[in-house]
Amino acid sequence: MDAFYASIEQRDNPDYREKPLAVGYDGKRGVVAAASYEARRYGVRSAMPSVTALRKCPHLIFVMPRFDVYKSVSAQIMEIFKEYTDKVEPLSLDEAFLDVTVNKKNIEHATQIAREIKRKIYNRISLTASAGVSYNKFLAKIASDYKKPDGLSVIMPEMAESFLEKLEIERFFGVGKVTAQRMHELGIKNGYDLKQFSELELVRNFGKNGSQYYHFVRGVDDREVESEQVRKSLGAEETFSDDLYKMVDLLRELDEIAREVNKRAVKRKFMSKTLTLKVKYADFNVITRTRTVDYYLRSYEQLFELGKELLLQLDDIESRKVRLLGLTLKNSQLNDDFDDNQPTQLSLDFKE
Repeated sequence: MDAFYASIEQRDNPDYREKPLAVGYDGKRGVVAAASYEARRYGVRSAMPSVTALRKCPHLIFVMPRFDVYKSVSAQIMEIFKEYTDKVEPLSLDEAFLDVTVNKKNIEHATQIAREIKRKIYNRISLTASAGVSYNKFLAKIASDYKKPDGLSVIMPEMAESFLEKLEIERFFGVGKVTAQRMHELGIKNGYDLKQFSELELVRNFGKNGSQYYHFVRGVDDREVESEQVRKSLGAEETFSDDLYKMVDLLRELDEIAREVNKRAVKRKFMSKTLTLKVKYADFNVITRTRTVDYYLRSYEQLFELGKELLLQLDDIESRKVRLLGLTLKNSQLNDDFDDNQPTQLSLDFKE
């Protein structure tokens, strides 16, 4: 959302509209919780001491926060998201990741979904929202911040690396002021500079986050969207260090994924009759295939055989390189009578 708290205050009080406004306390120890775009033009920012904000903008309007109202509006927005997908991962009251690879309205293009959501938020709640569309969470977040307010940005796979090379390091999601300062000391001003460092060098300087920065600047982020809802699905997937194209290699990986899904299902007493295969190709295109059977999938062998059937049904599977495979059980029933003694072969943990 755009300047969420401040925008709600301007929506609810016409006297505040088109005026510099801050949500927070204006006392000596007060802090700005949110600033309207009019206030930002004066350099007022969230987390800024109120006395500093007033020095930058003497006619700044301060209003007390109404968190109950903000939470109510947030719930309305989340309901709009869930009209399209249950895979919603809130980041805060006004921001969330949505996985719309498979969506309730069977809309093919994520950009169309983003436009519809923006329109519904404006029509129903009278607020503007900015959206980012891409093939992973990191890039979608970068895109959502790129054109504010009321923006919509799309980062396609073929443009990701060149886009990131030109991006100021401060605009990288996960890089705060302290980290940015440290990066500047190392001569890292943008994505291109960051890309000149090896993964080992970045880990030495930034700990485990260094590995994340190394992959982010190359447009790689395999984190899943994690919904807070009661689990309705359970799965596992693997991103390969090298793209695969031989069926024997794909089946070997599918075997390991089926073992992992079975192990998780047994642990959580998770039963399902529906299995979805996910394939991400080297060009980042994603396809899914789903099959529902008339029996519960209770063993590794059943998962592997059904997953193999779905894989072999793909016409072009042996002519395209595959980056990722995944299996997901859906529409579950939790069952206390799940048979932990079902015969299964050894399950192996995936490497971190």
